[in-house]
Amino acid sequence: MRIGHYKLKNNLFLAPMAGVTDRPFRSLCRKLGAGMAASEMVSSNSLLWGSEKTKRRADHTGEEEPRAVQIVGSDPALMALAARYNAERGAQIIDINMGCPAKKICNVYAGSALMQNAKLVAEILQAVVQSVDVPVTLKIRTGWDQANKNGAAIARLAEECGIQALAVHGRTRADAFQGEAEYDTIAAIKAAVTIPVIANGDITTPEKAAHVLHRTGADGLMIGRAAQGNPWIFREISHFLSTGETLAPPPVTEVRDTLLGHLETLYVFYGEYSGVRMARKHISWYSKGLRDGAAFRHRVNRVETGAAQVAMVREFFDTQAQAQAMELAA
Repeated sequence: MRIGHYKLKNNLFLAPMAGVTDRPFRSLCRKLGAGMAASEMVSSNSLLWGSEKTKRRADHTGEEEPRAVQIVGSDPALMALAARYNAERGAQIIDINMGCPAKKICNVYAGSALMQNAKLVAEILQAVVQSVDVPVTLKIRTGWDQANKNGAAIARLAEECGIQALAVHGRTRADAFQGEAEYDTIAAIKAAVTIPVIANGDITTPEKAAHVLHRTGADGLMIGRAAQGNPWIFREISHFLSTGETLAPPPVTEVRDTLLGHLETLYVFYGEYSGVRMARKHISWYSKGLRDGAAFRHRVNRVETGAAQVAMVREFFDTQAQAQAMELAA
């Protein structure tokens, strides 16, 4: 799959998620099979560019190419300025967020709120595409609400404005993350344009991935929430799509070692104090569904140092591995 002149290693994308898809998590998902991973959304408000939070979100040091930065906003001139600013600092693809359903984003007429105003959408897309020499991509939803599903019209507009790939979350803004993703609507959007379309929404297993590709005719798949605590989903989907065979889930020892490595990168990236706190959500996701996981999470969320966090994670997963070995031997 290609975006502009960049050839990706496959058609699997990690969905940008605020507070989740930082550089450590993006790098891990790409290592485990994701072909593309864009940054968390960066505001077009230039007053925020100097903040540590914004600088971290756009930090791609050491990442695989192509490096993509997602921008969000509602003013065409500011969005163009943000695109140019990030391209000058190493972004090789600019992604525009018109899919976020969060109230704080929609209340300032950004994210998926923009789908209510096709004229403004066109102005933003044209301004951004004309401001940079790198490929520009777009993330949308199927519409604002069930009565206003204009995803196909926005997709055609995007193609006319020079957008080079389109990701579609199969829900309206009003649906947020409720109900089932509308794969038939994504199929209609795919049929409306010639640029690559990436399907997003409820892709939780390799089998579901194959089903979504077949049903939508999409060129690629974007996985978000299903990758939280399970970055192996990219490896598993890639294997299934290429062979038709189901790859065994990672053994507990691999989960342990991957999580421990992930923790260390978080401490380095954020510093120990913030890294420990950022790690808590990931530890919760990795331990979900494991024996005594709730009690473990209750304890580990109270520790304040990286050393204590690592020790507790190692002890918990070592116990899981021992139990698993005993069950297999029985």
